[in-house]
Amino acid sequence: MTLEAMKIQSSAYEVLERIVKGRGTSGGVYLPVSWVGKRVKILLLDPVENEKEK
Repeated sequence: MTLEAMKIQSSAYEVLERIVKGRGTSGGVYLPVSWVGKRVKILLLDPVENEKEK
């Protein structure tokens, strides 16, 4: 099974694009301090190589 890109439509107040950086045993992104405590959605824009099939 191969994963395919999907089209998503959403309403938002601001959009930022970042590169995920390594953070110990996971990954993370820095966002503005004004976003702390707010709801966000994270979208993977590039395919992941060697992703295990589901």
